[in-house]
Amino acid sequence: MDDPYQTLGVARTATEDEIRAAYRKLAKKHHPDLNPGKHEAEEKFKAVSSAYALLSDADKRARFDSGEIDASGAEKPQERRFYRDFGEDAGRAKYRPGTGGAFDADDLSGFFEEMFRQQGAGGGAREFAIRGADARYQLSVDFLDAAIGAVRRLTLPDGSTLDVTIPTGLRDGQVLRLKGKGAPGIGNAPAGDALIEVSVRPHNLFRRDGNDVVIELPVTLKEAVLGAKVEVPTLSGTVTLTIPPHSSTGTRLRLKGRGIAGGHQVVELKVVLPKEDERELEAFLKDWTPHHDFDPRKDMVPS
Repeated sequence: MDDPYQTLGVARTATEDEIRAAYRKLAKKHHPDLNPGKHEAEEKFKAVSSAYALLSDADKRARFDSGEIDASGAEKPQERRFYRDFGEDAGRAKYRPGTGGAFDADDLSGFFEEMFRQQGAGGGAREFAIRGADARYQLSVDFLDAAIGAVRRLTLPDGSTLDVTIPTGLRDGQVLRLKGKGAPGIGNAPAGDALIEVSVRPHNLFRRDGNDVVIELPVTLKEAVLGAKVEVPTLSGTVTLTIPPHSSTGTRLRLKGRGIAGGHQVVELKVVLPKEDERELEAFLKDWTPHHDFDPRKDMVPS
């Protein structure tokens, strides 16, 4: 299996933020949803996700760097260190091989002390238990999924899947926790959780401003000057909007309650002229004299 640092294209000294940024870039590039039918992209996505799952976990990264586990997270054979994890998990100092092939007496004493501590009050031995590790993944969703909620399936590096509920109003970069969906526990201990960082893909019409949704609406010169009723897309379908007379580019109209989680939809008007020649309009404007002086550039004074 490839070195996870090489897979993500980062140095071994990379910070958590650098690792996260590299992963997000590669995950978006190779995500199966964006590369339908491309087996190479799917395999690359699995490799990138597996590398990030290891390097984003501080404990796993440290153990990989020290040669205790391989790139898949599997344990490497550690001569004469079979008891070390017991001591570390209990919060004790690290056990270590002594010089000359002998173990430190304090280490052995501490190891057996920890094992006997597992005995129950009535003398019955209890099974050794360790909670499973949390697993970290990334999921990319559409703007509308994040705005109104959805259930999306996440494909894990090993080919299994998780159905992830996207709550209404989810924000870009938010982390969802799926309890008990991480690595299995040891003994009777519970499994870890799945921590899913969600990135929200931009929309071609809508953009988010807090819980408000903003959309730029092209209108004709006639609609802007005389007013009109036009159809406007919203998160929940198309509605009719009344454009007041004498509107101009930049005029903002509000559709109450049409945003995210109680927010509103803001409609920004943009006056658009036709690309074709409008001879009548041109002739009218040549002979037209405004009744009011108007200089749209009067406030353009350098400060």
